[in-house]
Amino acid sequence: MKKKEYDYLIVGAGLFGAVFAEQMHLAGKRCLVVEKRDHIGGNIYCEEKADIRMHKYGAHIMHTDNKEVWDYLNSFVEFNRYTNSPLAHYKGNLYNLPFNMNTFKQLWGVNTPAEAKARIEEQRGAYADIETPANMEEQALKLCGKDIYEYFIKGYTEKQWGREATKLPAFIIKRIPFRFMYDNNYFNDSYQGIPKGGYNLLINNLLKNAEVRLNVNYFEHRKELDEMADKVLFTGCIDEYFDFCFGRLEYRSLRFEHEHLDIDNYQGNAVVNYTEREVPFTRIIEHKHFEFGTQPTTIITREYPDDYAPGKEPYYPINDEANTKLVKQYKELAAQQSTVLFGGRLAQYAYFDMDDTVEHALNLAEVEKQNRRSI
Repeated sequence: MKKKEYDYLIVGAGLFGAVFAEQMHLAGKRCLVVEKRDHIGGNIYCEEKADIRMHKYGAHIMHTDNKEVWDYLNSFVEFNRYTNSPLAHYKGNLYNLPFNMNTFKQLWGVNTPAEAKARIEEQRGAYADIETPANMEEQALKLCGKDIYEYFIKGYTEKQWGREATKLPAFIIKRIPFRFMYDNNYFNDSYQGIPKGGYNLLINNLLKNAEVRLNVNYFEHRKELDEMADKVLFTGCIDEYFDFCFGRLEYRSLRFEHEHLDIDNYQGNAVVNYTEREVPFTRIIEHKHFEFGTQPTTIITREYPDDYAPGKEPYYPINDEANTKLVKQYKELAAQQSTVLFGGRLAQYAYFDMDDTVEHALNLAEVEKQNRRSI
């Protein structure tokens, strides 16, 4: 049998595909990466404008408790000390996130953890008769009470999912973390930051030993591409790979509105969430603050939740009962493919943080290395 040109065809030049390509290169394998967009990096790609790195597809903040993942990424690029401390904007007022003593002070004027806990328990008590929440609204009210729900959760969640809170399943909110300290650090993880030089530098370093072809739609050249490699790693939508044979999986999408402003500082923070239902966007990102920028101008991005349709980017899987059953069928079909691997948020129909993506890619690469050794 004629030896194929590549060991792996990797469909998608995002974080998952890039990590897998780097690992397989270390194992002595030849990788061809094809990407339908005109750039590498997937949704963590950054555009440079006015000396500012703009997160084109929304804010991406690396955070993890996994030291192996952190050390792995830092072997390619150094991370800065950025700490995510978003604000919530509600009816003209700003509140600290996550829910901590600063938030409770701003909301109720309380000063001590005991006062904050008493106020929360008082508000939760009004919904004690809800034994089994029938929807997301009842679940949230039972967990946190009226004020926190109405100020910070109701409108934001309805915008994100495009439907009323009373029509969302209760399991969307499993718990609401309260932090009874004056601590605005959103993540509890041991490590967090933004790559110095940006995410493009990270992806470039991961892919430096792979052949990368941009503006290539895999589905338009599927047969010839598949014939070029022994195995395929597919990181796109799993239902599309199988020609939607069981039906289409559902997603929520996002729309971004970028604006370059001739001022040096718009909102004084990298991320401000807009939690009122009446405000159509969910947050404003000011990109320079991710890297402590001192540029004379600034770029902001308004992020709008959007219905998903073919041609739009799928961002969030809708993990309701119908989609859970549907994706199970696709995953069973995927498991039967001897020469095709599936990885990443779209191929696994899961919302992964970046550290999850890296961990899964490393694990899949290790399995492949073991399998190759056993042949």
